[in-house]
Amino acid sequence: MASIKLLLANDKVEGIRYFETYRKHGGYTSVEKALNTLSPDEVTEEVKKSGLRGRGGAGFPTGMKWSFLAKPEGISRYLVCNADESEPGTFKDRYLMEFIPHLLIEGMIVSSYALGANTSFIYIRGEYAWIVDILEQALVEAKQNGYLGKNILGKGYDLEIYVQRGAGAYICGEETALLESLEGKRGNPRIKPPFPAVKGLWGCPTVVNNVETLAAVVPIINMSGDEYAKIGVGRSTGSKLISACGNINKPGIYEIDMTCSVEEFIYSDEYCGGIPKGKKLKACIPGGSSVPILPANLLLKTAKGETRYMNYESLSDGGFESGSMMGSGGFIVLDEDQCVVRHTMTLARFYNHESCGQCSPCREGTGWMYKILKSIENGKGKMSDIDLLWDIQRKIEGNTICPLGDAAAWPVAAAIRHFRDEFEWHVTNPEECLTRNFGLAHYADELTTV
Repeated sequence: MASIKLLLANDKVEGIRYFETYRKHGGYTSVEKALNTLSPDEVTEEVKKSGLRGRGGAGFPTGMKWSFLAKPEGISRYLVCNADESEPGTFKDRYLMEFIPHLLIEGMIVSSYALGANTSFIYIRGEYAWIVDILEQALVEAKQNGYLGKNILGKGYDLEIYVQRGAGAYICGEETALLESLEGKRGNPRIKPPFPAVKGLWGCPTVVNNVETLAAVVPIINMSGDEYAKIGVGRSTGSKLISACGNINKPGIYEIDMTCSVEEFIYSDEYCGGIPKGKKLKACIPGGSSVPILPANLLLKTAKGETRYMNYESLSDGGFESGSMMGSGGFIVLDEDQCVVRHTMTLARFYNHESCGQCSPCREGTGWMYKILKSIENGKGKMSDIDLLWDIQRKIEGNTICPLGDAAAWPVAAAIRHFRDEFEWHVTNPEECLTRNFGLAHYADELTTV
């Protein structure tokens, strides 16, 4: 199967970062088509027809999300691009912004027009400092060429786009925490309702979409929503960017048609190129660190024995008992030598560190899970700790204001569900755990504290 190229068609073209080259390769034609031939509602209808789902993790239909936007008279509306991309294992949005920044800007212009927004923002994570300069240069170029500012293309539509740096908080990837941060407050998630579509940025109707989602609006308008919907399968339409990393021969960014099987994606030379040194596949986290890990047998086949495909429905087939999620597309491969307990401990440490502390189940539970996992990994665990971990994650999931609690609970639950024997081995073989860990310098602090 040949890889599809909708977003990455020109990513290797020299100078594509700059307006002149981007324009020569068909850039900004979707803006011209939208403003010259389509009303804002017709643009939204094209996005609905396309079946585009949010590419940031939840997979909610984009056109439907846009249609929820309240439109009271005399009240500003905003589009906010979530470029925080803090999910471990995910780096596709960074790639788009760094190498094809005008694609995002073009998508934002069309989307802002559809939503009736005259001011839009790109909220970018603080660690992407060098990309801020790239985006701001691209915005200047777009404005100089009449695609931003007053009376765009002489059609009476005004738009300004601003870049705002965050301070490196994972929690600000959650849309309401992002809005709080954008307003200059501490990035704590808001209680919903009201939802941002009704009361968002500065109390005004707001839509928040991530980088890939907004970039995908460009090919949708250029080719029509109906044509875009023909790509993929079922409710998984269009192409999807995958950030592939871990134990694979060819880590990187890949754009796939979602009829691609998981096995093909891992082993074909077109994509990941297989596992180094001919080692066996042990497991994979298919959608970024917050989604459930799947062992090799369930990663390549569903519980029913059917081929597992790289799309929303196939990856989630069977629920969390035997499935996972497409998530943000952060595809992390683990070979036969990797320790699931150690990886789970690392993720628990991350979520404990990134919890905003607003909800007690998350604030206390993530730290508790990390301490127990650290104890088990360092050969100091008990069998009862495994059941305690299960109980803690169960009481975190679904009991917090935002999904960070779920994101912390799901990896622990899936690791125990599918690899309980590995947890038990750590308990029954404490000396081997310690011998192995003493050879790892970066685990020195883990061995001195419990």
